[in-house]
Amino acid sequence: MEKFDVVVIGAGPGGYPAAIRAAQLGASVAIVEKEAIGGTCLNWGCIPTKSLIACSDLFSHIQRAATFGVTVGNVSADYAAMSKRKDGIVSTLRGGVEQLLKANKVQVFRGTGSFRGRNRVAVLAADGSETSLEAGATIIATGSTSAVPGFLPKHKRVVESRGFLDLTALPKSLIVLGGGVIGCEFACMAAQLGVKVTVVELLEDILMPVDPDVRRELRRRMEDKLGIRVLTGKALSNVKATDDNVSGQVGEETIAADLLLAAVGRRPVTKELNVDAAGVRTNEAGFIVVNAASRTSASTVFAIGDVVGASQLAHAATSQGLTAAENAVRKANRPVEKLVPACIFTAPEIGSVGLTEQQAKEKGLNVKVGKFAFAHLGKALAAGHAEGFVKWIADAATDQLLGAQAVGLHATELIAEATVAIRAELTAAELGNTIHCHPTLSETWMEAAHALHDTCVHAAPKRK
Repeated sequence: MEKFDVVVIGAGPGGYPAAIRAAQLGASVAIVEKEAIGGTCLNWGCIPTKSLIACSDLFSHIQRAATFGVTVGNVSADYAAMSKRKDGIVSTLRGGVEQLLKANKVQVFRGTGSFRGRNRVAVLAADGSETSLEAGATIIATGSTSAVPGFLPKHKRVVESRGFLDLTALPKSLIVLGGGVIGCEFACMAAQLGVKVTVVELLEDILMPVDPDVRRELRRRMEDKLGIRVLTGKALSNVKATDDNVSGQVGEETIAADLLLAAVGRRPVTKELNVDAAGVRTNEAGFIVVNAASRTSASTVFAIGDVVGASQLAHAATSQGLTAAENAVRKANRPVEKLVPACIFTAPEIGSVGLTEQQAKEKGLNVKVGKFAFAHLGKALAAGHAEGFVKWIADAATDQLLGAQAVGLHATELIAEATVAIRAELTAAELGNTIHCHPTLSETWMEAAHALHDTCVHAAPKRK
């Protein structure tokens, strides 16, 4: 039996920062990981997908070189080389995390962690050997895995996101089942590289949690510019996979492609944890129940990230992990951050934080809205990306900023300013009076704040 102040189960974007922060606070720390350090995000999620999206964005940009007065010869996409580059980036970052854990004297145990009691964790290694750990506190950070519907056939032509990332050659045609974040990101990436893509979404639209104005802009770009077929409001049924293709029924139409990507959501990784032995409660969907400080029903056990189901985003898991580590070591009860920005790496990108206009109205709030289009922005026109806009939501009485959305060039970077402004409880007037460099993309926030007050000088006044 090896004893540690803190044992972290899972070395993903929530787990390894939690382990490092606990070690920084003077605790003896162990981290348990059954696969690769860095978890799904680094190895089979955020990093590899964004590496491939960067390649597809560059390829798309080069194809438009003539509009910039640049003559380019024959351009082709080598997906095998893109995949190799992706693997190299993942390997570099994974090695960096391993070194950080070592530098902070975090002891790594390779294997599957499961509870043998509230303060005992067993680690089952691949060779069948078992190590017992005694923990003063435990942080569960096991994440989530792709949910594959049972009606899909088990066949090489049917993959989930992890399987897709293992490909070294793209199919000529692709069916994406699911119009959520993962599905839309993969659809845009593949379409930019010349794949014929069809997205099938059971709900009435893609990206339903996103602001309607934003998703309308993205869908238009996906359909009109990238040539993606987007079929919504109907289920995919009667799916069949053969050596030649995979096909299915959408309403009365039969669709077929070389490959089907299942992107219909994720489920928590809790099956092997044996949480009952620790007195940890889960909900009906299998997610671990926690309080505002990430503490479970067992006082010495915390849970963070995808496994709690609140916000399945890597940066949210990291923030929760840091807070949970401080609470575990200092015996505190500090709540986790509630304002979580979201980024979607589609073409164009999407960023959002706080309330959407629709959510504000559903809460019965009286709000004012300010929008500013990239088409009116010099930097966007110069960069050749004039599509999209940013949007502020503010309380009509107090002028306090409540939410923000962006769709367009570098929206995933721009949303950081909006997040700081909302967290600092700034008003639209304060943001609008803040001088922004010109010409930059960030000017859109200043302009949209002025638009909220009908004082924007770079857009036509609203019709009365």
